[in-house]
Amino acid sequence: MSNLESHLTGIGSSLALVVVDMCRGFIDPSSPLGFECDELIEANIRLVNKFRENNLPVIFTTTLYRDQSEASIFRLKIPDLNILVPGSDETSFLEELSPNKDETLIEKKFASAFFETSLANHLNQIQVDSVIVSGVTTSGCVRATALDSMQNNFLTIVAEDCVGDRDLNAHRANLFDLQAKYADVLQSDTIFK
Repeated sequence: MSNLESHLTGIGSSLALVVVDMCRGFIDPSSPLGFECDELIEANIRLVNKFRENNLPVIFTTTLYRDQSEASIFRLKIPDLNILVPGSDETSFLEELSPNKDETLIEKKFASAFFETSLANHLNQIQVDSVIVSGVTTSGCVRATALDSMQNNFLTIVAEDCVGDRDLNAHRANLFDLQAKYADVLQSDTIFK
């Protein structure tokens, strides 16, 4: 089998961080959607703080269902998604990893932060050319967001130490595939070098 030729695309001049679904429902091991990820949480806190120190945009996402008709097939496939309702603990953020009043929060219904949301328009309005993706899960919402970021013509970087998955094999396989086809996969401490 031949290898697919793949090149690093790099980081442009105007970055934004998209923090995918780092709400309690996905990062608390007592949640049916969550898993143990203390190191991942700490890495995301450091990355968010680095973006804030550099006055760069940070966009948070949350998956939230306000109506039974929203994403009904997705919720049929994964019934535990039904816990993600307004005002629930599962949709809340840790204090150290929550959007501040000047930051954007994107409510999504599906895996990608871009699908049926205002994210692409928002990034274009603030003239972003590079999207850094962090959060959970690598095989689900992170992958879908990174793929759609590239499909919206943004240079896309997955912060390797800032993404995670409840399944380590799925995590590794998806990082390999993202690097090969859709994004650069880099350690977060190399983003600002």
